[in-house]
Amino acid sequence: MTAAIRSGRRVVAAVSALLAALVLALLPLPPATTSAAAADGTAEDSAVTVTGRKGANDDFSGLKVTVHQTRNLRSQGVRIGWEGGAPTSAGNFAYNYLQIMQCWGDDPAGPTREQCVLGATDTSDAVVPGYFTTSRGVDTRTGSYAADPGETQYTGANAFVPFRPVGGLPPTTSLKDPTYFGPLDTNEQVASRTFADGRGEVTFEVQDALEAPHLGCGVNRAPAGSTPTPRSCWLVIVPRGTHDADGTNVLEPGGSRSHNLTSSPLSATNWAQRMVVRLDFLPSEDYCPQGQPERPTAGSELVTDAVTSWQPKLCSSTGSTFAFTQGGEEEARNQVLGTTDDSPLLGFTVDPVARPEDGPEVVHAPVAVSGLAIAFFIEGPSGVVQGMRLTPRLVAKMLTHSYVDDVTLGATPDYLNGNSPSLTKDPEFKDLNPDFPELSGRQLRSLMVPLQTSDTTRVVWNWLQSDKEAGEFLSGTKDPWGMRVNSYFQDLKLATDTSLTDYPKVDPTTTPALGNGTPPLDYTITDLDPFTADLHDGAVRTRRGNNNRTIQWQPGETTQSPAKLINDAPMSGQRAVMAIVDTASAQRYGLTTAALRNAGGQFVKPSADTLAADVATMRPDSGDPSVLKPDPARAKGQAYPLTAVAYAAASVNQDAKARKAYAEFIRYAAGQGQTPGLSAGQLPPGYAPLPARQREQAETAADVLERGRSVSDPPSDGADQGGTGGTAPGAGDGGTSGGADTGGAAQGGTGAAGGAGAGPSATESAAAVHGSAPPSPAPRRNIAEAKVGFTPGEILGIIRWVLLAVLFVGGAAGLSGPIMLHLARRRTP
Repeated sequence: MTAAIRSGRRVVAAVSALLAALVLALLPLPPATTSAAAADGTAEDSAVTVTGRKGANDDFSGLKVTVHQTRNLRSQGVRIGWEGGAPTSAGNFAYNYLQIMQCWGDDPAGPTREQCVLGATDTSDAVVPGYFTTSRGVDTRTGSYAADPGETQYTGANAFVPFRPVGGLPPTTSLKDPTYFGPLDTNEQVASRTFADGRGEVTFEVQDALEAPHLGCGVNRAPAGSTPTPRSCWLVIVPRGTHDADGTNVLEPGGSRSHNLTSSPLSATNWAQRMVVRLDFLPSEDYCPQGQPERPTAGSELVTDAVTSWQPKLCSSTGSTFAFTQGGEEEARNQVLGTTDDSPLLGFTVDPVARPEDGPEVVHAPVAVSGLAIAFFIEGPSGVVQGMRLTPRLVAKMLTHSYVDDVTLGATPDYLNGNSPSLTKDPEFKDLNPDFPELSGRQLRSLMVPLQTSDTTRVVWNWLQSDKEAGEFLSGTKDPWGMRVNSYFQDLKLATDTSLTDYPKVDPTTTPALGNGTPPLDYTITDLDPFTADLHDGAVRTRRGNNNRTIQWQPGETTQSPAKLINDAPMSGQRAVMAIVDTASAQRYGLTTAALRNAGGQFVKPSADTLAADVATMRPDSGDPSVLKPDPARAKGQAYPLTAVAYAAASVNQDAKARKAYAEFIRYAAGQGQTPGLSAGQLPPGYAPLPARQREQAETAADVLERGRSVSDPPSDGADQGGTGGTAPGAGDGGTSGGADTGGAAQGGTGAAGGAGAGPSATESAAAVHGSAPPSPAPRRNIAEAKVGFTPGEILGIIRWVLLAVLFVGGAAGLSGPIMLHLARRRTP
């Protein structure tokens, strides 16, 4: 009886173990995290919320402001949201808004008002009905400011709060002293709207010491030789209510201020209501040990953010300092061909390096997947616009200045008669974007584009050329609503020239400047729609809501200085700009991007998934099959049409130490450098991690580069025999001499698999130099294990299957005992 009970318990336990194993097998694993999600999660981990307080005049104790990223910062956009505020006045910013500024200050309690960037957008000398003054003047200028009874430091008719820069440099000497910042480079948010539900949100451009040396954010404060301590900075939010600094309620009838606040946020009473958040920056200056060998790299802007992130880890892990110079891809390719032992270089390109037949071999290693985006910042009546669809034909209209307002704000030229005034007035755009709001004040005009020639520009034109509607428009065919291409662009062969690498601006029309005086001045389309310095600059201008146009007449300051055209900075709430940028810069500055129509008719926005989907459609370049050619005509489904793969290109004709250093760079970039995140050494948002096949190709290219000989050259003196180099002909392939590698190195013998330092096979080397990776490659251990690592989901998956095996074996063992006993009893006489 006792044995039967024990047997029954064993059965129950065994069945329970098997059921547990079944449940464990069916449990879903956590989903894989995309680069964007991972980056957002890291940013949100450092989010900080601060609460307002009751002041002398207005009560802000219900206001809660959240800064969504406060660590690992560089020059970038940071999302700021709030709730519990009073709604901003309708139509303008007369009262109930937030003023946001960046400040420096080494006091742990926070900055002083003299350490904050504010006042560059001062409108005190302009007649702007219904607007406010943002000057640093402290409430005592006659007729302009409310006298602040709490102000004791800066008093008098001409008093103002000076800006004192970091490092003991001289303070500003006047209200509009442009020594340290001005209207085109300030990041102050002079007015941010709170909506009817008490909520609001902006993306604030924080600046490190590279963008704003007068703040010094990210500069090392530690003594030489010790661990770097980047300088922290501060975000200051000053909420404004309905009372001015002197206590006057601007909503009271009969007031003399037209219901507008007029006092500065730096006035003592307003400053007392400030909300302060500390900002911790990544190092913004040299972070590599002094005396290390410097290895120059140069080329495509598509790798700028990635290389900048990798540099600190590379200099500590490789013993080399990799200096990067951003420039055109064509220039980088020429420099790669000119490298020697005395002038080494690693170049970055999208198109392959065209090696002369008698020149040294050049390897191409994929290091980054990103692309271009059309980013925009548009303030509508209900807040910042969050969505937009664009077809190739709409983009063609903008790039050819075929909208009237993209050429002149004056009378319509005859050759543009019948064309829409701007993008948002175009019937084609309205059909695609029926919910797009009507814009008041400043309209959306022009598409900012970079001046420098680039392989990426060709990708944009190829996208337009691959689309039937856009191609016909560029060739002179009217669209269904009667709009035609600007005649100055019609003869440029924009519909057929597949090698275009720039954005022409050839319309010579001139228009009298706004507010023209004596002598009168005219502006052209490059004044109305100026080029950006590069893709990153386009993102910064978009974030600031100002394309830097110069169409406003200003008299000379003296009789000797001539009149000039200046920027007419847009007001808060009326900013509307868009630009072609790189996807990394769009993510970096928190910009909204348009959904573009691909060859399959789908409207797709750039993301890690859609970039990767497009890489899968690419085919080898006809000039060099080791390089994937961007081809918007193949982008279908969820493939994003403006995707590109950036390659590190290097000649084997370089010093051995340089080749080894550049090979280490490539291995890091294709390995640990593909881990998405915001920390130094990781892959920043806006990139998609390299697919496994491209990582394999990069590792092979690094091996070929480090070895430093052409794959067609025979090994010398057995140097590459066995486990110390590449596979020698016939070694490790079952005794077959000559021909391609058939995998024998992995089958034993004396091939390359014999040692940890094994080099690539001849086929792999040829793939890196001449063609794509070999078919069905086996994963290389040092990529899959040593460099990439496991994701949390993969770790949980391994643990799950180990537990499942244990439970299954235990359950089977538990059942086997009672079963065997039962069979034994049946057989016993």
